[in-house]
Amino acid sequence: MIIAYMAQQWGSAMNTLAIVLEEPGTVSHRTLALNPMADNDILVEIAWSGISTGTEKLLWSGKMPAFPGMGYPLVPGYESVGRVVDAGRESRGRIGEWVFVPGANCYVGARGLFGGAASHVIVPAARALAVPEALGADAVLMALAATAFHAIADGPAPDLIVGHGILGRLMARILRARGEAAPVIWETDPARRAGDFDYTVVDPAADDRRDYGAIVEASGAAGVVDTLIPRLARGGEIVLAGFYDRINFAFPPAFMREARLRIAAEFTPDDLHAVRSLIGAGVLRLDGLVSHVRSATEAAHAYPMAFAGGDCLKMVLDWRHA
Repeated sequence: MIIAYMAQQWGSAMNTLAIVLEEPGTVSHRTLALNPMADNDILVEIAWSGISTGTEKLLWSGKMPAFPGMGYPLVPGYESVGRVVDAGRESRGRIGEWVFVPGANCYVGARGLFGGAASHVIVPAARALAVPEALGADAVLMALAATAFHAIADGPAPDLIVGHGILGRLMARILRARGEAAPVIWETDPARRAGDFDYTVVDPAADDRRDYGAIVEASGAAGVVDTLIPRLARGGEIVLAGFYDRINFAFPPAFMREARLRIAAEFTPDDLHAVRSLIGAGVLRLDGLVSHVRSATEAAHAYPMAFAGGDCLKMVLDWRHA
């Protein structure tokens, strides 16, 4: 029925239901007009979208550092999955595909930052990655899996990961999928230490090791670097895999260890394809990580719940009946 409705709108203004951050702390669910579809664009009917506890938490709290494209009102989200229901004349062959969409910038009256949290999005066909429909809502994790892959792909395999949130768990799964040794993961929240894993999850206060060769900071806590430097072996590396406003650390301990600091930027299309290959080979699983699902119409309640920590590991919005 929705597909038929959208088809009727072809050639005129098309609308979508979208999550809009009107200002920090204020989430609405309203109708926005979509920009016209170009020849190489596709129209995707979104089934599920994820809420990021990194960048979206900063947008929701108003703590996101200023950068090009930043401003309110905005449509957040870069973790969406759904079906291609229409396309420009150069992309008609993709109609019917189940795809992952890493955000969109297709709205009239709101910024698309990152733009994936809507019932329908228009994106260039090249931005949509075909994924198995059988993944269901777990497919929203493709962006986080690609982020995790990107952070550990170009350096030594980490023997310590800081944070047993969803990013840290995906890093551990990817390391195991690649045949690497099981890492140690630090986690201060007892609720996130509970469970049966094929790696060690400990309270950092219970770990006295000081010779880690590679540490990945995946918690997003900017003040943790001073804690990590004394745990490095000489010449060891710290990878910052979160998103931070400002990083400060004491220089003398880093100097004594000749520490290296690396920043992992956003994932690339190659990272998405690499993750899809690991999933297709059956060595990387995404199941068991989505902890909460709410209707997209409940976004005003879902957003603060997603950022509360504890047992809310990953919040997903369901658009199928929105």
